[in-house]
Amino acid sequence: MLAGIALAAGLISPAFGFGAARSPAPASAATRSGTSVVEWNRELITILGDPKAQPATVQPTRSFALLQAAEYDAVVSITRSGPAYKFSVPAPRGARPDAAAEQAAHDVLVALYPAERAGVDQRLSSQLSAIPDGPDKQAGMTVGATVARRLISLRSHDGSSAKSPRFRPGDKAGDYRPTPPDFPTPVFPNWGSVKPFVLTSGRQFRPAPPPAVSSAEYATALNEVKNLGSKTSSTRTPDQTAAAKFWAAAPVWNVWNQIAQNLVTSQIASLDRAVKVFARLDLSLADTTIAMYDAKYAYHVWRPVTAIRLAATHYNPHIVGDPHWTPLVTTAPDPSYPSAHAALSQAAATTLTGFYGARHHLAVTSRGTTRTYASFQEAATEAWLSRTWSGQHTSIDNRAGRQLGFHVADFVAGHL
Repeated sequence: MLAGIALAAGLISPAFGFGAARSPAPASAATRSGTSVVEWNRELITILGDPKAQPATVQPTRSFALLQAAEYDAVVSITRSGPAYKFSVPAPRGARPDAAAEQAAHDVLVALYPAERAGVDQRLSSQLSAIPDGPDKQAGMTVGATVARRLISLRSHDGSSAKSPRFRPGDKAGDYRPTPPDFPTPVFPNWGSVKPFVLTSGRQFRPAPPPAVSSAEYATALNEVKNLGSKTSSTRTPDQTAAAKFWAAAPVWNVWNQIAQNLVTSQIASLDRAVKVFARLDLSLADTTIAMYDAKYAYHVWRPVTAIRLAATHYNPHIVGDPHWTPLVTTAPDPSYPSAHAALSQAAATTLTGFYGARHHLAVTSRGTTRTYASFQEAATEAWLSRTWSGQHTSIDNRAGRQLGFHVADFVAGHL
């Protein structure tokens, strides 16, 4: 399965900028620290740590995209260091781009999470206190507020608040149905119809239909999960078990945002650089999420735990059923094809490789455990392989997911 590293690495294109730059920014503006961008990103992760922060029907990647797109447009409205994502706001000469980023981030988070206003207000006050008072600071704040207001307004009717239709599970072989042990209602069945941030539609890069569950190809892929992904597997190695639990411990979009935080901080990135990295990363993750859910609910493929437990129905003679089979990690409540970890991790790895190169050592920490990788691609590859080791996905799901994530990230990089 590790041959996938070479395959996926060959998909990556060397996109290093955020589009053709316009007139260069003054050195003082271009070199201001991107630390505050990292701090606002952390603030959002903290907010999302409260399960009551937003409705369970709203996918968190939308919030990351709004936050980072607002900071990016606020900064480049002043520095003119790249094309706007959506809005280029007029700014007087000397306006402070750091003040613009602070105000834009604050206003987006307050709009999304009004109950968190006190903490967000406090962070803004702390951040702005480091910027000298005066008309330049005020001009930057006005730019940030304007961008945030326009962006929130633009996304207010993107379909993210639409009520999902009642999910009706299928009863044919291969049809998705809720999974044990609690058989929860599927999540985000309508998210594929949310308006993308950059893509033309959620189905723009929809993967081809998966092979039939009666096929030999499906049997090979499922039997691999049955052997490696069982809670009591004797063929999964201790390191594979550790990796499976590591990548299941926290939302995968949080993990990749934290990787970006470490990169921006360790390299003492400028403000311009920081907003570019986070904007492209989170717009890619948001649109990959939309595209991934479009495909999941277009094909409604059942999860491995269902397929293995129902194999006695003889839908595929090459699969021996086990009505008591249990995965290492509890199955996520949505269809199997394509894999979310594969799609999102490939989108993130493609984006970050474009900025930092194909070989970049990184240490990734999740819930107190640290794992190290020689490249972004190596981390992404382990992320998707871990879903087979945890009993969540077949290699068919993973292959479709990583192709989808690459195509979305490549498209985003070419349109910003």
